Amino acid sequence: MTEEHRAEEKKGSILVVGGGISGLTATLEAAEVGYEVFLVEKNAYLGGRVTQLKHYFPKLCPPTCGLEINFRRIKDNPRISFYTLAEVQKVSGNPGNYDVTVKINPRYVNEKCTCCGECEKVCMTDLPDEFNFDMATTKGAYLPHEMAFPMRYVISPKIIGTDDAKRCVEACKYDAIELDMQPKTINLKVGAIIWATGWKPYDASKIDNLGFEYPNVITNMMMERLAAPNGPTRGNILRPSDSKEISKIAFVQCAGSRDENHLPYCSYICCMASLKQATYVREQYPEAKIYIFYIDIRAPGQRYEKFYRKIKEDENIFLIKGKVAEVQEDAATKDITVVAENAVTGERIHETVNIAVLATGMVPNTAETKLPGDVKYDPDGFVVSDLAKGGIFATGCAVKPLDVVSSNQHATGMALRAIQTLVRR
Repeated sequence: MTEEHRAEEKKGSILVVGGGISGLTATLEAAEVGYEVFLVEKNAYLGGRVTQLKHYFPKLCPPTCGLEINFRRIKDNPRISFYTLAEVQKVSGNPGNYDVTVKINPRYVNEKCTCCGECEKVCMTDLPDEFNFDMATTKGAYLPHEMAFPMRYVISPKIIGTDDAKRCVEACKYDAIELDMQPKTINLKVGAIIWATGWKPYDASKIDNLGFEYPNVITNMMMERLAAPNGPTRGNILRPSDSKEISKIAFVQCAGSRDENHLPYCSYICCMASLKQATYVREQYPEAKIYIFYIDIRAPGQRYEKFYRKIKEDENIFLIKGKVAEVQEDAATKDITVVAENAVTGERIHETVNIAVLATGMVPNTAETKLPGDVKYDPDGFVVSDLAKGGIFATGCAVKPLDVVSSNQHATGMALRAIQTLVRR
């Protein structure tokens, strides 16, 4: 058995803010060459948006494919400290010497938790399930999702002080629930900061002509949850209004993107996401008709182009070049009619389907919530790294819309930039 040789510990620490795929990559790249890394995540779990997908490109892997390996690497690396339910409140200092204040909110569940689920069984309170985009409910005592890391339950602050909370304590055999937990603040000294604060889907309710108010009009991320085996329907793609199987579905591209009234930029991933989701439908409903309304199909790179050509050859998938003008509902049947003009033939199309999926764009979380410290933004709210100054960087979808592979590549580059800051000081 060969002796394991660890990288020599280097001087200086790095703070990574955001535990999605970009933040995980940046953390591991820096820690595995010998640097101390603090990882801060606002959610109760690591993994970010990738955890909500059924599959991601390029191999159409489930989230477990890459995340489980990364979580194991984090657990095995003593140079990594991570904090969930945590937010950076203050940043001061200069490259090589930053003082950071982090607030950690209570989980009300300690490390003794075995995920037995007894607290959830006795909890009577139902809350909107944000992980499933409110398409289901969750209990006031809940596991964020089936592959959550850390694998530990959470007690919602909304039931603290109620009889439900008391029932949870009584049901726990392991003394894992601490209802008197309080928020706490920690102070970190780091030499470099990487913002990996991620993205959120554009609010489809702001697009007044695409019918998001109708129950059978959903967003692309909601579609991912419907198709995911741990989603609200256990992977069965069913009509939300009545849980019936589907025979016709429409995908509406650029829902709010490339539109000066909403998002002026292209969100990069939407075309490929819809093509990928067409394969979800095809797997479950081989005879279903699939209509994809698009402005331009963007399939960057040889691998994505090959995937697009494969989809295009499917005789039950209809690619229609034309911007959707309106989405209507039949009040009696709840069917959806998509109205568009075919830009090639000039024909006005009224296609009636069971479900319409809006390919909403990516909005950086920094568009509305600004970060502490000396951080610059472009007009759309994406973070602009000052590479000349160094010290503070951004990666992944905090910088621009990216897919998983591109996010990993970018995060590796920013980890190197952060290390260079430490080396030069």
